[in-house]
Amino acid sequence: MGFTNPEESNPYLVEKLKAFEVRPRSVRDLLKDMAETAYQGRALGEVYSIIVDMLKEPGNTIFLGLAGSMSTAGMWKIVKWLIENRYVDVVVSTGANISEDMYEAMGFSYYKGTPYVDDSELLKYKIDRFYDVFASELDYRKMENLIKEFIYTLPNGAQYSTAEFLHLFGKYLNEKGIDCIVTAAYRAGVPVFSPALVDSGYGVAAVLALRERGHRVVLDMVKDFDQIVEIGKRAEKMSAIYIGGGVPKDYVNLVAVMQTLIGLLEKGEEVYKPLEYVVQITTDAPQWGGLSGATLEEAVSWGKVSFKARKRVAYVDATIALPLIAQALYEEGVVRGGRPSFSWLFKNL
Repeated sequence: MGFTNPEESNPYLVEKLKAFEVRPRSVRDLLKDMAETAYQGRALGEVYSIIVDMLKEPGNTIFLGLAGSMSTAGMWKIVKWLIENRYVDVVVSTGANISEDMYEAMGFSYYKGTPYVDDSELLKYKIDRFYDVFASELDYRKMENLIKEFIYTLPNGAQYSTAEFLHLFGKYLNEKGIDCIVTAAYRAGVPVFSPALVDSGYGVAAVLALRERGHRVVLDMVKDFDQIVEIGKRAEKMSAIYIGGGVPKDYVNLVAVMQTLIGLLEKGEEVYKPLEYVVQITTDAPQWGGLSGATLEEAVSWGKVSFKARKRVAYVDATIALPLIAQALYEEGVVRGGRPSFSWLFKNL
């Protein structure tokens, strides 16, 4: 292999890194300056830049994939704010994130704790631990009981997608003055899907309702998936923000895959409709083969993400990244136009 003359034009040494300087600045400018540095500071700055462009893109339906236990960590009001400002159009969440926010919205509190504690002692005091957060198990049961009381208001044996169930629950909570994520989503007309909803206080409440009074609620997951796929079909273009990975991430990814398969079914041809702007905040790594850590480049091979997509992963704790990004968006003041309507989804409820 021959060597080139280093004094000739070099295709690699193009854009200079800029050392970070301490000065008065907004969080918005902080992230923009971090994008000129390196490692995960640059990644987080670039994630922010892509989100801003995503919001400005006309005809763009934005999905939020929300995994993990963000609500117990104090992040739920950020998600609520994103919904209220229609910075996201569709939410796909774990059941935990959309129940454990309600715990605090009901007036209960999470407490600063420590992972260095005798957990058997916590059990005696009926204290639940989320790493370094403590919560009252008795108050947690009150939250689950509220879900159970809502289930009793539904016809016995009624079938719903999770989006329909959570829309009705948002209406119920709104009437009670309990202002949490699904309440904000109900008011904004934003559908919330939770494909693993029973893996949370919702599942506990549903089984208790069944055993206490024989009152059954049926969650139709095929209907659920069909509805979110239809959202993708009606969308002019699609983008995604992933907080963590897991089921929410792949549920959204598969919306893009299904557009190709539906095209093959209905038109006899493969028409790709992948995500066009995609960012992920995660601490998962790709080498273990799981979806949570799978790279956005890997998703291109599935037709989930466009090979031309603006995409970036920041390997950062979401409790660090989310407040910075949300505060910067507040300062940026982006106003979205042409946001999609999902009135068709809830018209028969």
